[in-house]
Formats: sequence, structure tokens, C-alpha cells
Amino acid sequence: MKDSYINVPVAPRPQDAHRTESIKLYGPDAFEGMRRAGALTARCLDGVSDLVREGTALSEINAFVLDFAADHDATPATLGYKGYQYACCTSVNHVVCHGFPNEKKLRDGDIVNVDVTLIHNGWYGDSSRMYVAGKLKRTAERLIQIAHEAMMQGIRTVRPGARLGDIGHAIQTYAHSKRCSVVRDFCGHGIGQVFHDSPNILNFGRAGTGPELREGMIFTVEPMINLGRADVKMLADDWTAVTRDKSLSAQFEHSVGVTSDGVEIFTLSPLGLHAPGIEL
Repeated sequence: MKDSYINVPVAPRPQDAHRTESIKLYGPDAFEGMRRAGALTARCLDGVSDLVREGTALSEINAFVLDFAADHDATPATLGYKGYQYACCTSVNHVVCHGFPNEKKLRDGDIVNVDVTLIHNGWYGDSSRMYVAGKLKRTAERLIQIAHEAMMQGIRTVRPGARLGDIGHAIQTYAHSKRCSVVRDFCGHGIGQVFHDSPNILNFGRAGTGPELREGMIFTVEPMINLGRADVKMLADDWTAVTRDKSLSAQFEHSVGVTSDGVEIFTLSPLGLHAPGIEL
């Protein structure tokens, strides 16, 4: 199948210079490019698992991602993106997303989401996982398990003929059944040779609504699940989002493609470290 476009109206974001208003359909060569980029990002996240422990500075994770990218002919997509100065995002405890990998050190019991996007041969592999430093508390473990399963519930709906709303509905229904909330301020997105492309992949919605999924679509599924309320606020740095009630938040993210009969996940851990140290 050759790359093509379908005319589905999606609101453009002016800050994304290369974002289009149409959903792109990719062919086999693109899927192969995404497999390689996704596998590289997954390997990078596997390596992060050796770093996350009590006393590790978040900057050490950032340095590892920089070195890994340099050693594998890749570029961290976040580095310099709209002024962002780091090679990854590290979101600890009640930080929902886009936390800075600064000199802050992890403490015993901290949970942290590490979000990495590596550009390899022009293709973007985008993924994030949860990690734990030290002894994991049961409430945090439960949240992480729910966040991972919420993502997988959404991914399992992906197939030709399904609707975008089916993904968000599955995520929302599962999270709410476990008495957790779904952050609505952020969403998944189209990806490929553009970091953030159409369509937006909401983490809530009504089944049977939205554009139809078609073979060749490539996007991320990345729900953010809170133990408390869904409300978030931005810190003064204009990047870091935190829960308003300071409740714990967890997120997982995969890059996926719609195949002829279902879905392919490009960013699975080759070592099975989907959430290191946590039973899923």
C-alpha cells in the first residue's frame, strides 16, 4: 500500500509546522522504519531500568538517553523541541507529564514515568514506561497496573473499521471501573516522520464515534491515569503538568500501527520490561 491521505477534518495546531489536517496512511516501508525506530526507543527504555533507584538524579537518566542516542545514530526528538532542553521527560509521583530530568534525586518509593522519543533514519519512535525507585507502595503499584492495562485496553480496540472514539472509550471505561480518573488535557497523536501529527488520540470518548481506523494509520496511545481527580495544572516553567490534588499519576505510551487485521505495537520491550519491577 502506498502512502496516501484521507480527508478527515482534524483541528491543526499552529505550533506544529509540519502537522497536516489529514490522517496519513503509511505503506510497508514506513512500517519497517517505525519498527526500527520503535525497537531502538524500547531498548533505550530497557536501559533506563538499570538507573532508576533511590539516590539517582533525574539528570543521570537524561545523560543516559543522550549517550544511547549518540551511540545508535539517533536523535532525541524532545531536545530543542519548542525550547525544551532535555533528551527525555521524567515525571515523578504527582507529575502528570513533561517533567524535567534535572538534578532532583529519586527517593525510596518514588514512581517515575520516563518518556523517550528517538528519531532514527527520519522515523520517530515514541514510548514511555513507569519505573519505581526502592520499595513500591501498594497504592502506587495498583495505579501503575491500572494505567498499563488502560493503555492495553485502548490498543486492543485498534483494527480497520473501528473508530477513534473506541480507543478513548475503552481506556476511560476501564480506568473508571477501577475508581481512577483519566486526564483529559493531553492525548495521543499521529506519528511517523513528524513528531506530533493528526489525528489526536483522546483517552476518553464514546464508542462508535470519530474517524474510522484504516490500515496504514500510525499513532500513539498514551493515557495518563490519576489516583485522585483528573484535574491538572501547569507549573511556572510552562512544561510540567501536575495533579491539582497532588494525587499520584501514572502513564504508559506505545507507538502503534493499524494493520490489515488488527494492530502492531512498534515499541514493545525486547526484554519484556514493560514496567520494570512491577507485576502486570
